[in-house]
Amino acid sequence: MKNTILNAMLAIVALTFTNCRDREVAVSETAPVYNEEQRIARGKYLVTTTMCHDCHSPKIMTPEGPVLDSARLLSGHPQDEPIPPVVLTKDWVLFSGGLTAVVGPWGVSFSANLTPDETGIGNWKFEQFRTALRKGKYKGLEQGRPLLPPMPWEMVGQMSDEDLEAMFLYLKSIQPVKNLVPAPIPPDRLQSLANNSK
Repeated sequence: MKNTILNAMLAIVALTFTNCRDREVAVSETAPVYNEEQRIARGKYLVTTTMCHDCHSPKIMTPEGPVLDSARLLSGHPQDEPIPPVVLTKDWVLFSGGLTAVVGPWGVSFSANLTPDETGIGNWKFEQFRTALRKGKYKGLEQGRPLLPPMPWEMVGQMSDEDLEAMFLYLKSIQPVKNLVPAPIPPDRLQSLANNSK
């Protein structure tokens, strides 16, 4: 009797797992396929909600505070915007008024141009974009230097390939902006610039 009940229970468990597995296959086979326009719209949503504009879009200062400069969306730190003399501290991080440059113990980092201009990601392939965000590599090159703070690549890189590709498609679809972002300034050079400005 016990064996009969045990065998019946095992049969029910096996049947349940088989049915679940069959349902998973059925769901994945019927998952919606998005066209390019829908993928770009998804990418825009992700770029907006993950706050890429906070650091990568120059701002215009208004009486209500900074607003996005719609002519230069996602074009990174403006190449013609000087950095005033700053003092490095080990316990503080200082953002520029437009939030496109950051001073910290690593020196000064500048937000990248994410537009499809050649000074941005115009020549990039998706594999580079994925490498940049998954491995924190400059220009998405395996041998590139690490991306500098405050770029949260460790968090953004957790997205699925589908979401990263949607973001990439969106960024490739926006207005290209010619803007060659300055190279980072290491701490020792920043210190000498501060000393020379005195």
